[in-house]
Amino acid sequence: MKLVTFNIRCDYGQDGENCFVHRKDLILKTIAREAPDVLCFQEVVPHVAAWLKEALTDYYVIGCGRSETLRDEQVAIAYRRERMNLISMETFWLSETPEVPGSRYPDQSICPRTCTEALFEDLKHNTVFRLVNTHLDHVGVQSRALSFRQILEKLERETFFPQAPVIITGDFNAPPESEEMQVILDYPGYCNATENIGITFHDFGKEENAEFIDHVFLKGCTCTRAVRWMDREGNVWLSDHYPVEVSITFP
Repeated sequence: MKLVTFNIRCDYGQDGENCFVHRKDLILKTIAREAPDVLCFQEVVPHVAAWLKEALTDYYVIGCGRSETLRDEQVAIAYRRERMNLISMETFWLSETPEVPGSRYPDQSICPRTCTEALFEDLKHNTVFRLVNTHLDHVGVQSRALSFRQILEKLERETFFPQAPVIITGDFNAPPESEEMQVILDYPGYCNATENIGITFHDFGKEENAEFIDHVFLKGCTCTRAVRWMDREGNVWLSDHYPVEVSITFP
């Protein structure tokens, strides 16, 4: 199964020649060429979510906005219609009150943060797996640690298909060696499928801002290949992040 985590960059008409309107064709061409089974997007504003649903005709797209009114950015999941069967889906907020839309941790930016969690059946291999897509805060170290632990604790408590393999994807706004990412060491069985992938945030080619902050964690399944999508046309990039593709096998 080919899965991609892709921070598509929020579109508010900024970024000059890398404004979203100039990147759309390149994004669609790359997705069509690589044909992933699942795409996990971050920074999807409402009109971009609508565009994904219209443009990705081979996929269903799920997710909702992070604000109290369910607008603003979302962490969307697109999955192949003919291969994946959606068993269940849930959005929850990264906070002390995850069921309250728009809620946040105290040590955090003004941006609420969410997870889109879905349980899928891979019809090709008759396998059930759980997928969590997220985007951790860009300001608060403590909030990132609390959020990551909240995700992992929730996964530990699952009673519906509790033994299903787990995939956690997203923009964590932290490199693997950071304090907040060490939380995963308290939860045996996970591996970072992208630990050697290199820089993922490049800020449209500005090397001085480059960081390794996009990750894919696996439990109960294996990564056989991990690559970055580094496509560009002239000075137009796919995004300010490299989308990261992993090939996953299930037992």
